[in-house]
Amino acid sequence: MARSLLLSMHIVRRNWAVYRKDLIANLSPSVADPALILVSLGLGLGGLVQRLDGRSYLEFLAPGLTVATTLFTSFFESSYGFYVRMTFENIYKAMLTTPIGWFEVVLGEFLWVGLKGAIMALGVALFTTFFGLMPHPENLGLVVYMGFVVGAACGALGLAASGIIRNINQIQSVYSFLIAPIFYLSGIFFPLEKMPQALVVVADLFPLTHGVRMAQAAYWDAQVASVFLTSSLYLLAQLVVFGALSAVVIRRKLVL
Repeated sequence: MARSLLLSMHIVRRNWAVYRKDLIANLSPSVADPALILVSLGLGLGGLVQRLDGRSYLEFLAPGLTVATTLFTSFFESSYGFYVRMTFENIYKAMLTTPIGWFEVVLGEFLWVGLKGAIMALGVALFTTFFGLMPHPENLGLVVYMGFVVGAACGALGLAASGIIRNINQIQSVYSFLIAPIFYLSGIFFPLEKMPQALVVVADLFPLTHGVRMAQAAYWDAQVASVFLTSSLYLLAQLVVFGALSAVVIRRKLVL
């Protein structure tokens, strides 16, 4: 396993080398999009929304948008990004001629999307801290951890989709019927308790829901230990299930 981990780090370094060539262009949407949502909804709609548990709507939005950045970053990287590298650039076929095997490719991609998710979550958290929306900056380390586990779990969905779809256009369907509902129904824009019970049960299955709970706990310094323990166990379980699925379908694409 140690050898596989070392080999998988070549995948991480390769992806980072490509990503940093246009670092500002790659980073700007991940920070600008949540910032614009915070301004437009937090300041605009916030004036029409009553305070939630003693917090302004802007303060309520900040944690959820932090982890939403991780969702989009990890999914698009592990779906469009991975599919292009696998199908059009044939990057992985070239790697398979080296000691790197299909397992190291999958493991390396999981590490990459996890690290990328952690970095993006930290970037948004620093932005919100600067504007006073995160009153507990000592919990930034927890945000980094949250970004990694949520990024890996959401990345598993993207990798599984990349292994199942027949052409790149089908990723749009995965986004429309899976990622968009996850984004809108995970408690980012309103408390889950306001939804019908049936939708609450469905939302509890989403990885982002548990990420939002972790982000809120870190931002508000509320029930941090219990929330992080419970949500981490769920996300790790989901990572194992969807990680195994993605490994099977990706192996079929790369080897068979």
